[in-house]
This record gives sequence, C-alpha cells and structure tokens, in this order.
Amino acid sequence: MGAHSRKCDWCGSGTPIVRDMEPLNSAFQYWCVECARALIIKGDPIETYRELEGEPIYGRLLDEHCTLKRFYSFVAA
Repeated sequence: MGAHSRKCDWCGSGTPIVRDMEPLNSAFQYWCVECARALIIKGDPIETYRELEGEPIYGRLLDEHCTLKRFYSFVAA
C-alpha cells in the first residue's frame, strides 16, 4: 500500500505527511499534519523521519514549533 493511500495512524482520518522511521510502536508510523504538530508541541517530535509529500512540511513544523533544538535526521527515499 502506497503512502498516498494511507491514513494517519493516530487519528485514522488525516493524510500522512511524514513517516517515523524509528517508531517506538510500529502501529504508529504515519502522521498527518495536525497530529505531527501536536507531537512537536507536546515535546515528543519525530527524530528520524521521511517527508511524504515532497515538500519539507514536517521540517517547517519543527522550525515553527520546536523550542528544544535536537538533532533530527531526514531520511532520503
């Protein structure tokens, strides 16, 4: 199943923009923009990720909402 036909693993309805490449729970790998933003604001951002839309949407969310700068890894396809 391609990422374009998936739904967000957390809310079950949003279109995923990012995939967690090292998830703690394999059932939660794909995140929509709203759920990804909530993770960042909560202080639990995805650290090793792959953008799914071809645009750095998740990278921009990190820049906008992440106050604690950590080392994030963008994984190329």
